[in-house]
Amino acid sequence: MNLLVVGAGEMGRWFARTLAVGTPDPPSIAFTDADPSVARDAADAFEETPARAVPTDAGETFDVVAVAVPIPAVESAIESYADRADRALVDVTGVMRRAVDAMEAAGPDLERVSFHPLFAAANAPGNVAVVADAPGPVTDEIRAALAETGNDCFETTAREHDRAMETVQARAHAAVLAFGLAAEPVPDEFQTPVSAALFDVLETVTGNDPGVYADIQTAFDGAGSVAESAREIADADRERFEELYREAGQGKPPALEGAPSPEEGARQSDGDAR
Repeated sequence: MNLLVVGAGEMGRWFARTLAVGTPDPPSIAFTDADPSVARDAADAFEETPARAVPTDAGETFDVVAVAVPIPAVESAIESYADRADRALVDVTGVMRRAVDAMEAAGPDLERVSFHPLFAAANAPGNVAVVADAPGPVTDEIRAALAETGNDCFETTAREHDRAMETVQARAHAAVLAFGLAAEPVPDEFQTPVSAALFDVLETVTGNDPGVYADIQTAFDGAGSVAESAREIADADRERFEELYREAGQGKPPALEGAPSPEEGARQSDGDAR
């Protein structure tokens, strides 16, 4: 197998390294990136199997093209590089409906699978969401390599994935960042188990690329409902606060006035994702 990784950043390098380590016959690796120096650095740093950098406009084709670009560039990258794939087109971009639709349009005769590693590369291995839109022997080999390197791949749908990301990414990040903006410095001896845990999570969230988090907030709804919930908690009298407390403990969001029903939210999410 020979592999072209489009986007030579953290996740593109992780994907290439995972295939190099996890397959019995390691693939040859090529990187391309909008910044040629990034592609060269990725190839130079690659030790597991032969790797090289190729220009973005080269006409060479590969067995597999893996798109690992920022979320705003998903559709354009897939459209631009689908014709470089002879057998399979995959992505590790983090948004699935847009990626799956773009791959189907650009590579209708190719194997097509969308992967979303639910972790930063430094924290691998972990859970990997998989939408197998048009699987086959090549993408099966990729899934086997992910499993071989300790990742837990689970199948989902693009809609289910993107709905989940509204909570586990957009809402979670918004809540943590809001706490960070509202918090004031306190001596360590005053920390409670809850506050200490929140500060630890805040450190994790803010220790990464802010552009990635901005892309997530733009791609997925959720931050607005966190703000509305915080406002209702702030405005609640004692009785209403206790109701909200119990609802939160049951994992159910507060019923906010004017908030869409689950069915309406699903329709809105589908519209935004396409």
